[in-house]
Amino acid sequence: MEKKKSEITVLGARVHNLKNIDVAIPRESLTVITGLSGSGKSSLAFDTIYAEGQRRYIDTFSSYARGFIGNMARPDVDKISGLSPVIAIEQKTTNKNPRSTVGTTTEIYDFLRLLFARTATAYSTETGEEMVRYTDEQILDLITHDYADRKVYLLAPMVQHRKGHYHELFENITRRGFLHVRVDGVIMEVTPGMKLDRYKNHDIELVVDRLLVKSDSESEVDVKRLRHSVETTMRLGDGMMMIYDADDGELRHYSRRLMCPTSGIAYPEPAPHTFSFNSPLGACPRCKGLGYIGLTDEKANDDEEHEEQTLHVCPDCGGSRLNKQALAFRIAGKNIAELSAMDIDTLTDLIDNIEPQLNERQKQIAPEILKEIRVRLHFLQDVGLGYLSLGRASMTLSGGESQRIRLATQIGSQLVNVLYILDEPSIGLHQRDNIKLINSLKRLRDMGNTVIVVEHDEEMMRAADWVIDMGPGAGRLGGKVVFAGRLDEIKEVNGSLTYDYLTKEKEIEVPKKRRKGNGEKLTIVGAKGNNLKNVTMTLPLGTLTVITGVSGSGKSTLINDTLQPILSQRLYRSLRSPLPYDEIKGADIIDKVISVDQSPLGRTPRSNPATYTGVFTDIRALFINLPESKIRGYKPGRFSFNVKGGRCEVCGGNGYKTIEMNFLPDVMVPCEECQGKRYNRETLEVRFKGKSIADVLDMTINQAVEFFENQPAILSKIKVLQEVGLGYIKLGQPSTTLSGGESQRVKLATELARPSTGKTLYILDEPTTGLHFDDIRVLMDLLGQLVDKGNTVVVIEHNMDVIKCADHIIDMGPEGGAKGGQVVAEGTPEKIAKAKGSYTGKYLKAML
Repeated sequence: MEKKKSEITVLGARVHNLKNIDVAIPRESLTVITGLSGSGKSSLAFDTIYAEGQRRYIDTFSSYARGFIGNMARPDVDKISGLSPVIAIEQKTTNKNPRSTVGTTTEIYDFLRLLFARTATAYSTETGEEMVRYTDEQILDLITHDYADRKVYLLAPMVQHRKGHYHELFENITRRGFLHVRVDGVIMEVTPGMKLDRYKNHDIELVVDRLLVKSDSESEVDVKRLRHSVETTMRLGDGMMMIYDADDGELRHYSRRLMCPTSGIAYPEPAPHTFSFNSPLGACPRCKGLGYIGLTDEKANDDEEHEEQTLHVCPDCGGSRLNKQALAFRIAGKNIAELSAMDIDTLTDLIDNIEPQLNERQKQIAPEILKEIRVRLHFLQDVGLGYLSLGRASMTLSGGESQRIRLATQIGSQLVNVLYILDEPSIGLHQRDNIKLINSLKRLRDMGNTVIVVEHDEEMMRAADWVIDMGPGAGRLGGKVVFAGRLDEIKEVNGSLTYDYLTKEKEIEVPKKRRKGNGEKLTIVGAKGNNLKNVTMTLPLGTLTVITGVSGSGKSTLINDTLQPILSQRLYRSLRSPLPYDEIKGADIIDKVISVDQSPLGRTPRSNPATYTGVFTDIRALFINLPESKIRGYKPGRFSFNVKGGRCEVCGGNGYKTIEMNFLPDVMVPCEECQGKRYNRETLEVRFKGKSIADVLDMTINQAVEFFENQPAILSKIKVLQEVGLGYIKLGQPSTTLSGGESQRVKLATELARPSTGKTLYILDEPTTGLHFDDIRVLMDLLGQLVDKGNTVVVIEHNMDVIKCADHIIDMGPEGGAKGGQVVAEGTPEKIAKAKGSYTGKYLKAML
């Protein structure tokens, strides 16, 4: 019997910047791959190991199935052995499906729907009474009792408030031997050719005459004949029947189905899809289960600002997404939408202690379903997501949140012998919750799985069984394994910035002096959006202010959803409305606001740093003004690879062609016409300092800085890319090949390249995403320069190296979700470190 392989071995990996590397990763271990941004971490983990695992899986399909799925190209690697089935849990922030929620992603909502279908108590939407259902025996007993010497009629509903003449229905009733019907509240004899007004709504009930159930000789009810009549009536009335008392006009309703005894409204037997907002049976008819109404999707996608302004909560369902009938079912006094709206911490507490509120029938049916719900809720708490609600739309989650949700789902699936690859799961997570995440990853490992994490977090590295450091530099200067092994066994490593920071040979120093600011202040009074509890926040201008707090404490709500829209409306007449607040003071001091968020650069290879930063427009303008271009009469579009005229038409400006290989993987080859240069021969003949437009796009930022040293308009934009540590990437490098940290810094450089007035407010949302210790040092130097020019920088951040460098801290909390939304402490890092009740202060104290 073959011995189980104890490690995953990668031999000769050359994907992207990887330099023909060999590396071994122990199985059933927690391995962290770290290194500078752009050093080759993702190239090794995702583009090599995960890509090969995916390819092998696809190869198990038949050639027929692969024809539909598409084939995967083999990554540029000599050999990978010891590979298990691979699952990648990436930072996907691209889920734009408005119907996807935290509850549907984790499958908790599916179990809630099952719980409600099997155990919930129904209430009438008309009267609020509890709905009841009867067995045939119960109905028979009740009717027998009601028939005693009273002028009553059995009625079976045939038509309920619908238009039509119903000639055929009356003929059918006559053929069955029935003599009377009750039409719109009046009992009448059925006559040949009987018709109704076809344009009026009618209620028609079949009347079972009392003569059918009375014995011929006695006034007593013939129970046998009565039973036969009841069964006939129930069958004709779809399980429903009524008793009409002609003496007092009272109508009593009985049904095998759920029915309101007073109004007679009946519900179909509830099923899981009764509570699904993705099913016509459960969805609110007005908003079709979206929870909001407004613009069409096509129009909204073209104008996101306009979308936020015009989409508003559906007035029929109040944003719950469900119809009235679905909301009429309750467990422990709560409907399914109310449970979905609770934060997970509150919901877990309710579900954990729900048994005393259940009746005997519910206690018999519910335990197994509740067990599944509890397990999944606790997993979400374990990865620090207790502040979210099940009803939260997936499209509103950050990359770190969506990744941790999928992590919790995978832990719940209880798979073994699987290779999991995660991309910076600690993003957006406070230090307090980081240990929960690490324990969750260890649990995944202890179940018999192999876990590989691409990560920069020091705590994660120290908790790992194995660490692989990529480098020594980034881009062309990276792509090598600097060290691999257990951290406690590594004695000395030359050329590893990671090791230098872990051993404190290098560190981001605490500033010797905190900036006091320029004396001016910006104050928001009474912010009440989402979970904010009437917050008043004072921002000292001319400082580096960091907004901290546990996940879900209200940081983004306060800054991104309240402060930034207020200033954008005042300065740029933005259509986006801020969340509720009372007033803002000092806004007139700010004359410019620049926001850098976590949204990705671009989705296609046509997007690159040159096009994103806008420097490509300046470069094309330079080429247009060359004498050769003027002689030929070239216009700006001549030097765009997206426009006909100057681009290579054989490949459409892509630079490569995709060759379909039918049942083999598609092959991407350089265009035979332009050899990957994207432009036609005539365009490439125009040169500046001996370089064509294609040669310029192929330059690294460092090369371009030297090349354009005498072109101020171009130099000012690319110089900032160099300053944020991106000198190694190429101007024309496709956005799809940039790492998360690289994309974030391209965005940051684009904003920083714009001239500041000294009264500019910069808002950065977790700018350390994807950044190594040394990258953070570069970033902090850059932000310090901005503040020194008189500007104000506000950073939402969990990274302690950034927090300790702040001039001013505003700490939100104390918890996430409903238990957060307050300013716990504010002041210098030294003051926060002494603040009682501040989780940030606890960790900051150790850093200072």
